[in-house]
Amino acid sequence: MKTKLLFIALLTIGLSTVQVQGQTTVYAKNSDISDNLDLRAVASMFGESANLQDFERRLNDPRYQISNLDLNDDNQVDYLRVIESVESRTHVVIIQAVLDRDVYQDIATIDVERDNYNKVSVQIVGNSYLYGANYIYEPVYHAVPVIYTSFWVTNYRPYCSTWGWNYYPRYYSAWRPYPIYRYRNNINLCINVNNSYNYVNTRRSYRAPVLYETRRTYGYETRRPDYSFAQRNSNASNRYDLDQRRVSTREYGRNQNTYTSNRSTSDRVSTTNDRTTNRNYSENRSSSDRNYTTNRTASSNRDYSGANTTPVRVENSGRSENRRDYSQNNSNTSRGNSQTYGNTERVSTPQRTESSRNYSDNRGNSARQQSSQSTPRYEAPRASQESRSSEPQRESGSGGRSSGGRRI
Repeated sequence: MKTKLLFIALLTIGLSTVQVQGQTTVYAKNSDISDNLDLRAVASMFGESANLQDFERRLNDPRYQISNLDLNDDNQVDYLRVIESVESRTHVVIIQAVLDRDVYQDIATIDVERDNYNKVSVQIVGNSYLYGANYIYEPVYHAVPVIYTSFWVTNYRPYCSTWGWNYYPRYYSAWRPYPIYRYRNNINLCINVNNSYNYVNTRRSYRAPVLYETRRTYGYETRRPDYSFAQRNSNASNRYDLDQRRVSTREYGRNQNTYTSNRSTSDRVSTTNDRTTNRNYSENRSSSDRNYTTNRTASSNRDYSGANTTPVRVENSGRSENRRDYSQNNSNTSRGNSQTYGNTERVSTPQRTESSRNYSDNRGNSARQQSSQSTPRYEAPRASQESRSSEPQRESGSGGRSSGGRRI
């Protein structure tokens, strides 16, 4: 029983491993063919090579892994061989993928030409079937490559690779193709950043296309004639146009994600602020209602009750005292002159407009003042009468003296 369980477990692990490997292979093949060989990396390796033999070795070295092409679908990266065609000052270097015995497919060409002023121009031209029409890079090297000196020597012999199907150099060992994202991360390390790689859409040399036609091979194109770049990507003219569209699409998606995240964040913040504002408004409203009710209750129970009871009680007592004093003042004013009574009325009349409590107090005080003022004012005539009665006596005394004098 244990043996059967162990056998089933091992079988399950083996099937899962095979399934994972199959998924990896399919993921690598679902991308465009032109994604599996970056021509800028090819131009960088060309400028660092000593000659075309060294250049071929760098293209197939497992340490660099410049290529990720698997055109014959054998789950192994194809070997890239290099051949050359020369005429006068023009050299055309052709890069071909070995697909089968005596079956090759052109990947790209390198046009090297020197003008009458000994100025060398280099162009890396992608195959139109794989990269689209007029996909060309012009490298500008920060230092003059050593490989230039090997082209223009006396008795120069064009280079042609001796390697082919199942006949590879010792340094070479095939490897499985990688997913595109991993290949791009690896190829970025192989591109010399000190150089410049300018994209152009025209070829400088008019001899190079003619030389290329004499050595052209198209083994993959004949196997899949309906799988050219124009048919794979109907909305792009070549690989450069496809890259631009990818970048714009990626930036658009990134902007959309940023806009969505910012909008969600702003909506979340605005919602939170609205909730806080409503909560504060309700709290302030309830607190203001509470304070208003408290103040209203306190003012109605504390202020108005005292204000209503006190004046009534003082006013009643004031009125009784006022009536009592007023009756006495009437008796006194009847004996006094009319001018004093008139003054009393002037003093008491404006005090009737004041509050009830002050009115009663002031009126009582005015009554007391009238009673106190009435006595000396009423004594004044008496004093005048006494002075009048005393004057005859003084006159009589003086007269007596005068008469006495006269008598004397």
